[in-house]
Amino acid sequence: MTALQPPNANQNWSRQGFTNQSVRQVIRLSAGGAEVRIRISNQYGVQPLELTGATVARAAKGSAVVPGSVQSVRFGGASTVSVPAGGQVVGDAVALPGLTSGTQLAVTLYFAHSTGPATFHEFGAAGASYRAVGDQLEAGGAAYRETSGGWYFLAGVDVTPAGTGSVVAFGDSITNGYAAPPGQRYPDLLAARSGRPVLNAGLGGNRLLNDSACYGESGLTRFDRDVLDQPGVRTAIVLIGINDLGYPEIAPTSCTTPNPPITPAQLIAGYRTLIQAAHSRGIRIVGVTLTPFRGASVYTAHSAQLRTAVNTWIATSGEFDAVADFAAALADPADPTRLAPKYDSGDHLHPNEAGYRVMADAVDLKTL
Repeated sequence: MTALQPPNANQNWSRQGFTNQSVRQVIRLSAGGAEVRIRISNQYGVQPLELTGATVARAAKGSAVVPGSVQSVRFGGASTVSVPAGGQVVGDAVALPGLTSGTQLAVTLYFAHSTGPATFHEFGAAGASYRAVGDQLEAGGAAYRETSGGWYFLAGVDVTPAGTGSVVAFGDSITNGYAAPPGQRYPDLLAARSGRPVLNAGLGGNRLLNDSACYGESGLTRFDRDVLDQPGVRTAIVLIGINDLGYPEIAPTSCTTPNPPITPAQLIAGYRTLIQAAHSRGIRIVGVTLTPFRGASVYTAHSAQLRTAVNTWIATSGEFDAVADFAAALADPADPTRLAPKYDSGDHLHPNEAGYRVMADAVDLKTL
C-alpha cells in the first residue's frame, strides 16, 4: 500500500501531472501470491483521471522489465478507466505466478490526456519512478530517461490470494524510510524478519494532530483509510508525533502550518483515539517510543521535555497492546537524547540503514 498526499512544490512531478506520458513505478511486495490487483487513486484530483492503459511486469534493473513478463491490466474488462476526483478504482486480477515477499514489480501507467495535479506519495529511497513520452506500456527501460522520488496515482498493489494477519507500520518520514536504501526501511526489514506482510503507511512530514498542505492529512484523519481499511490487517505499529512536537519550534512555512504549540496531553489524547479506533475493528496496536533527535533542526530543550513526557506515557500507561522501545534501541548511551552516531543518517533525526535494522529488531514478534 501507499500513503497518499496532495501535490506539492518539491522536486517531483505532482504539480504538473502527466500529458501523453507513461510513468513506470517500481514497488517491492511484502507478500507472495499468484495474482495482483493494482489500486489507482485520484484522492486529491481536481478533475476525473483518464487512465489510457496500465501494465504490470517483473522489474529488472532500473526502469527495465523482465522480458516476457509484461501483462496488461484491465478494469472491469476494459483497458481504459476514468477515476472521479476523490475516487479510487481497483484493477482486475492479473496472473503473475511465483511472486514472493521482496519481489519487485514495475507498474506502468499511460495517460494520453492531461491528468491535472497528481495524487502521489513522496519517498526517500524506497523505490523509483520513471517517465517517458508517449505510450511506453510494454517498452523496455530505454525510453524512460527521467526519474522521480515518488509514486503517482498508485494507492497499492494487492496480492491474491490475500493473506491474513498483515501488519501496518503507521507514521512519518522515519517509517517512510528517509535516508534508507531501497528495500531497507524498517517495515521492509520487519517483513523479512517476521515472514509476514508489513504494509508501509509512513508519510514524510506527517503529524498526528494537524493536516499539512504538503505532508497530507493528519494521522487522526488518515488512520482509518491507511490502516484500518487495508485488507487482512491484524496489527498496527504506530510511530508518529516528532513533527507535532518539533514544528512549533521552527519558523512556520506553508508546509508546516498550522503549527500551534502542542502539549503531551494533546498527543496522548490523539494516541487514545487511534487505540480506540483499532480496538473497535479488532486490530491490535503497538505503540512506539519517539526516537532521539538532539541536534536536529526541530530540537529544543522544550521539545525534548515534551518527548520525554510522551514517551513515559507510551512506555508505562499500558494502553497500547504492546510497546516497541525504538528510543532506547537508537539512543546514544552517552546521551540518550541523541541518536547513537552509528545509527545517525547525518541529520540527527533520521536513522541510517543500520538504525532501521535495529528498529526492526526491536519489535517483539510475539506482539504482532
